[in-house]
Amino acid sequence: MSQIYRQAHYTISATQLSELPIDSGIEVAFAGRSNAGKSSAINTITDQKSLARISKTPGRTQMINFFAMDEHRALVDLPGYGYAKVPEKMKIRWQQTLGKYLETRQSLRGLMLMMDIRHPLKEFDLQMVKWANNAKLDVHILLTKSDKLNNGAAMATLHAVNSKLKEQTLIASVQLFSSLKRSGKEEAIEQLDRWFIPDEDLSVIPEEAEQE
Repeated sequence: MSQIYRQAHYTISATQLSELPIDSGIEVAFAGRSNAGKSSAINTITDQKSLARISKTPGRTQMINFFAMDEHRALVDLPGYGYAKVPEKMKIRWQQTLGKYLETRQSLRGLMLMMDIRHPLKEFDLQMVKWANNAKLDVHILLTKSDKLNNGAAMATLHAVNSKLKEQTLIASVQLFSSLKRSGKEEAIEQLDRWFIPDEDLSVIPEEAEQE
């Protein structure tokens, strides 16, 4: 399965749920604060330098972007949160859209949640995990930019994040990740593979898709 990520290509962007593609197949969403290195993580996992746009201005990604890997599988880049300099009403609308997407999207199999290892588990990070847990959606956290800390400090943060999740009765797996060093890439792909395991139902195109 690992080779399939290199085939990822942009297909469509949506600003609201009504603009999303047909709800079929398998999707895995990538989420995180606007400065958590989400775009870099997507590019590292797919071995592509500019699949997900990397901006020097956090918060530029304001749409739900779809990257199809084949006819039935896609990576979904969700809008960054918590940093963008936009009107408060727009931030609230983004939060509502993200929440509804996580709770209602039937093809969504898992959530990759990016957190800067130096600033993990901020308020909205915790909200994302809660939304996913309530929707019975698997969450895998990438503690990005792990190269910014020495190994001892990075491992200490990993253990601290796991402990805080348990304290708040939240469920998520956690790993270290660095796009710069490309460390943690294989572990992240192994998790993606578990979500993208071929399903016999995927070979059947839904009737609504055929009609369109």
